[in-house]
Amino acid sequence: DIYERAQRSMNNGNFREAIFIFEQLESRYPFSAVGKQSQLDLLYCYYRSGSMEQAVDAADQFAREHPTHPRVDYALYIKGLSFFDPVPGPLSRFSLFRVDRADRPPNDAKRAFQAFRQLVERYPASDYSQDAVLRMRFIKDNLAKYENNVADYYLRRGAYIAALKRAREALLTYNGTPANERSLEIMIDAYTELGMSDLANATQEV
Repeated sequence: DIYERAQRSMNNGNFREAIFIFEQLESRYPFSAVGKQSQLDLLYCYYRSGSMEQAVDAADQFAREHPTHPRVDYALYIKGLSFFDPVPGPLSRFSLFRVDRADRPPNDAKRAFQAFRQLVERYPASDYSQDAVLRMRFIKDNLAKYENNVADYYLRRGAYIAALKRAREALLTYNGTPANERSLEIMIDAYTELGMSDLANATQEV
């Protein structure tokens, strides 16, 4: 009865109340099926309420305490989502991939990528793997764009060696993304400004 009340709160979007009830269930019945399911529901409630740190900690705890549980893939998915979209809104699932996030510091993006990669590698047949792959591609391209933005900053200020290094790192680390073209263009400009015409021409050929 208590679990059903928590579910009703969750389904109605009252995540604060649902979190309170699920936490009580988890603490009172930690080894029961309801207790384990409450842990999984808590992941979703934490995520939807914007409590990123709690969602990530709870996902890690669930995977650590129940390594053979059939829903560990879900815990990894919520962990990735929490880093990927820490403040989910009502339109986020429809507009998420249209947002250019290349101006954001990449730490959370890298953590999201790692969580999604772990999900895909460990559970390739998971219901969440296909979505995780799409998000990984999106993250990879945005990380490359972020590196290009930094390289552009150096280029505009005449720090050509620094620009070259950053663009080359973006090209090597995030190879296969649409942002690679811009990395090459930055390298050409940097080589040209440094008087290294042979390397500029070779990069142009690439």
